[in-house]
Formats: sequence, C-alpha cells, structure tokens
Amino acid sequence: MARWKELPGGLDPVVVEFVGQLRRLKDGSGLSLPRLAVRTGYSASSWERYLSGRLLPPAPAVEALAAVTGADTVRLLALHEAAADSWHRDRPAGPADLDAESGGEPPPITVAPSPVRRPVTRLRLYLTAAGAAVAGAAIAGAAVTAVDGERPADSSRTVAVAHPITYACTYVRKAGSWYAGNSGTNSDLLEVDMSGPEVAELQCLLQRAGISPGGVDGNFGPLTESAVITAQKRYHLDIDGQVGPHTWAALRG
Repeated sequence: MARWKELPGGLDPVVVEFVGQLRRLKDGSGLSLPRLAVRTGYSASSWERYLSGRLLPPAPAVEALAAVTGADTVRLLALHEAAADSWHRDRPAGPADLDAESGGEPPPITVAPSPVRRPVTRLRLYLTAAGAAVAGAAIAGAAVTAVDGERPADSSRTVAVAHPITYACTYVRKAGSWYAGNSGTNSDLLEVDMSGPEVAELQCLLQRAGISPGGVDGNFGPLTESAVITAQKRYHLDIDGQVGPHTWAALRG
C-alpha cells in the first residue's frame, strides 16, 4: 500500500474526504498508477495530481475509477459533485494554476478570478433553466390574455425579457493558428461547469476539428467534456477532460 503524502493545507473537509476515498479505492485495487492509467484511460501523471489533492478529477475519471474498483458509482459521483462545489468556491481558477496538463506544481494563487470564468454547478444550471421556463410561460400567458381583449392590470409597464447570449464561429487563421472570434486565449484553464466566450471559442475549435461538442452555447457541459477527451486522445495529450495550454495549442494548430 502506498504511503500517501499529506494533502495540501487549506482544502475543504469535503474535498479531503473525497480525495481520501479515491486513495482508499486505489489502494484497495492493488493497481499501480501506470496500471490504473491503462485501466481508466487517464494518464498516470493525471492520477498523481488527483490523488495528491492538487487537481480535481473530471466526472468521467471518477466513473472510470468506480468501474475499475467496483465502487458505488452514484455515491462516488455525489462526493465528487460536493467536492467540486467546494473546490470552485475556495480555489477560483487564475493564471497561476493554468497548466493542469504539464504536471507542474501550481504556485499559490494571487490573481483575482476573472468574472467571465465563474464556475456554474449543474444544479444551478438546472434551477436557472427551470426559472426561465416558468418566466416564459407567464409572459406567454399575458400575451394571450391581451390578444383575447382583456388587458393586464397595468399595461403601461414594459416587461423586460432576458435573451440568452448567442455565439457564432467566425474562423480566421492568424500566424498559423485558428481563431473563431469569441476569445483569443491560448492558456485559460477550462473545465466542466464553466461558461463564457472562452468556452464558446473551445466549442467552435472542436467543431472545426470535426469533433462535436453538442453545440456552441458557451456552457462547458458533459458533451463538451466528452469532445475534449476525444481531442486529447487524438492529439496524444494527457486525458483529463480539462483544457489548458497544450489542448488550446492542439486545437488552434
């Protein structure tokens, strides 16, 4: 059984419990990191970062570990989701910890998080979508009433309707690299549950490479994550479902 190093200080207890469970499953399997990499499809260096508490694994990696070790997938994914919420809240991504693919130790984060790269949990996305549906139904009902001749109580007020942001892919080749017109980043770290123009740029580049991310909506969901993993396999990169400098370079090339 491996002698595990102490986890980094400052981790939320939920994250500590999740990483501890990953370690217990790995130890119980009797697999070395190289063998675990072969069985799960995620590199040994990625698993070293996951099990040391320096990087949170993507959901597909957690599912792969559960399948290999015979663990309860539902319970393990529930622990992962709780850990992910805490991880994003306590450790916002910044330029200092961008290179999740290179294997380098990220230095302490001293840069304030960009407002564009605010993580959004799946639960929050579902609640937002549900709220939008309710609001849309109410507005539609008011419109029908007005057509039937019955004016709303206060018809002088203008109802403000929020429109979703739409993105387009306008491909341009500059200095040997492809750009889609949404973001010029070559280094921003993207992962599941993030949203914004950087994600839309990623989705456009995946489409240009012939790998469907499920649409270009600026939301990094499971379909986009699956497309990223496919691209990382194609370009022989570390397979972790996250987008760092190496994946950007491959997709822009």
